[in-house]
Amino acid sequence: QVQLVESGGGLVQAGGSLRLSCAASASIVNIDRMAWYRQAPGNERELVAFSTRSGSTNYRESVKGRFSISRDNAKNTVSLQMNSLKPEDTAVYYCQAVSWAYSAWGQGTQVTVSS
Repeated sequence: QVQLVESGGGLVQAGGSLRLSCAASASIVNIDRMAWYRQAPGNERELVAFSTRSGSTNYRESVKGRFSISRDNAKNTVSLQMNSLKPEDTAVYYCQAVSWAYSAWGQGTQVTVSS
């Protein structure tokens, strides 16, 4: 089972950008799905975006056109480029790896967008 470590979170003003990275401890080439979730205080964890082994991507409606997920199997990383950030994007962002055998989570990284 891979271990995941997120980085890149921080405080940014509305309209700004951040790039989150998720580093895996082992190869992700055979991981069926690499995903980013987020959880704001008092809310349930929600799917933000995912990238499949075949290269397809999918985004929640509220981030379409602003966020972009990219997967680098050679470096065992998955990134989330977040542009035009809004205060409602404030949350802890988690990386997830899903294979046929398991689902693994990172510890999360805080993103705070000030208005």
